[in-house]
Amino acid sequence: MGLTASILFPGSVKKIISQFLLCEMLELCVHHIRLYSNFRSLKAKYNCGLDKPSWRYRNPHRLFRTTIVSRGQIVQFKLSDIGEGITEVTVKEWYVKEGDVVSQFDSICEVQSDKASVTITSRYDGVIRKLHYNLDEIAHVGKPLVDIETAALKDVAPEEDVVETPAVSHEEQTHQEIKGHKTLATPAVRRLAMENNIKLSEVVGTGKDNRILKEDILNYLAKQTGAILPLSPKPEIVAPPPTTKPAADMPKTPRIPLPISKPVVISQKDKTVAVSGFQKVMVKTMSAALKIPHFGYCDEIDLTQLVRLREELKPVALERGIKLTFMPFFLKAASLALLHYPILNASLDENCQNITYKASHNIGVAMDTGQGLVVPNVKNVQACSVYEVASELNRLQSLGSANQLGTSDLTGGTFTLSNIGTIGGTYAKPVILPPEVAIGALGKIQGLPRFNAKGEIFKAQIMNVSWSADHRIIDGATMSRFSNLWKSYLENPAFMLLDLK
Repeated sequence: MGLTASILFPGSVKKIISQFLLCEMLELCVHHIRLYSNFRSLKAKYNCGLDKPSWRYRNPHRLFRTTIVSRGQIVQFKLSDIGEGITEVTVKEWYVKEGDVVSQFDSICEVQSDKASVTITSRYDGVIRKLHYNLDEIAHVGKPLVDIETAALKDVAPEEDVVETPAVSHEEQTHQEIKGHKTLATPAVRRLAMENNIKLSEVVGTGKDNRILKEDILNYLAKQTGAILPLSPKPEIVAPPPTTKPAADMPKTPRIPLPISKPVVISQKDKTVAVSGFQKVMVKTMSAALKIPHFGYCDEIDLTQLVRLREELKPVALERGIKLTFMPFFLKAASLALLHYPILNASLDENCQNITYKASHNIGVAMDTGQGLVVPNVKNVQACSVYEVASELNRLQSLGSANQLGTSDLTGGTFTLSNIGTIGGTYAKPVILPPEVAIGALGKIQGLPRFNAKGEIFKAQIMNVSWSADHRIIDGATMSRFSNLWKSYLENPAFMLLDLK
């Protein structure tokens, strides 16, 4: 009996172990089936509707951003070299903010250098992710300006990061790249084309050097829509209101000059501000001018005949849409005199070893603007008529009043005239603008008694002029002869006809 029990006991143990293993296997299978069922239900729950086209089109951005392969790259948009040795600029205005969508040639910001305002435009299509500077902060060339998230970085040509254009103006032209083809157009024309979804590469330009004008965009729209567009209206010339003469018995009250700007309120604490903008370039230029030994020369000009001639020509100029002042005559007379004395239209190198005689007469005109003194110049006065000089002066004065003068307007000058008389004063001591070698300051025109050839007293229109010249290369006799020739052209305007080309 004991032997039989000892033999059967191992068999029962085996049976018990087999039953236990079978139960464990069944429980494990049931667990896997439950996991698989839960996975199928979760998959059906979160995938429902993904195959429907309507869901994809309703949420394109969400689908794009959850796909790692399609996510865009962050590009650091760096400030490129603006030229003229400029290494830093001041951020004056942002046209975008973080999260804005930009396209190529969209305006990013406006910066102010020592010489001009510049509008920075985008070269990428993407989303603004970060602005690296606040307003009035200093941005450095070669450093990141903004971060742009773009999805098609490989489609962008390997060119400069920044396309710079002068501040938007009606006349100044800029270049842009479209599909490898250079298209010449103003920023206003580009914006007009962008608003109407027009590719500039498909428009034929009728301006100079195939520049696309506003009329070309309008004509292109007319061909597409079949509409007939009117021609651009000519600017209306409004005659000034007639001035009423005061009664003889009315006492004349002295005219009190009014301040242009608001009075400065002095706070209780001192305030320190950084020298920036045009003040910074003035500090640099005037510091260099102190190294020049100045020679001064003054004279007075009888403008009686020129005043009469201008009064006759003003209505003619107004019909052409040009305001005719005395400055075009002053600049043209100076250019004619410079042809006889080219040393005054020259420059001296820093080592005082070489003199460069300038072929072009780029005569600068000092202007008082809201941002300080600026000196734009009229290019190639020797090849321009008085009317063309007046037209260019009108353009420069309009841009100067709006603080939109470009770098090309403010650089390249060879000779300068400062009309301080528009504000007041008769004589001045002008400071030469390096690398130029001469400058003239013009006083106000005033009626003064003078004697004619017969000894009779008459009313003459007198203007005083003050010259400064670089005494290292210009002597007093040369300056005096130049001034006398310039004076003869203005006192006898008909003499200019002999030398006009």
